[in-house]
Amino acid sequence: MCRVLFLNDIAGTEILLILVFVLIFFGANSIPGIAKTMGKAIYQIKNASDDLKSEIKKSSGNIKKDLNINALIKETEEEIQLPMDQMMTDIEHTINYEPEKPKKNEKS
Repeated sequence: MCRVLFLNDIAGTEILLILVFVLIFFGANSIPGIAKTMGKAIYQIKNASDDLKSEIKKSSGNIKKDLNINALIKETEEEIQLPMDQMMTDIEHTINYEPEKPKKNEKS
């Protein structure tokens, strides 16, 4: 969705008033040159912002590769999982603990 920056809140009569002031201050002969210059400037700004966006995307991709976040997450998960498994095993042994029955002394 392409939106003009400031024309959302300006009514038609206000735009007409701005055009009249431009015509008075700059004259009819210089308006095409001004429009051409402004068009080039807007085009250059758009290209520069697109270049900047693509450069940011490239650098963020490189940072993600350098950090290798998935490997860090997996390693941390394994470090946490081992003690948790040991604790679960200890709890299960405690719950299912059956004391040894004393052996009856057999008389011979």
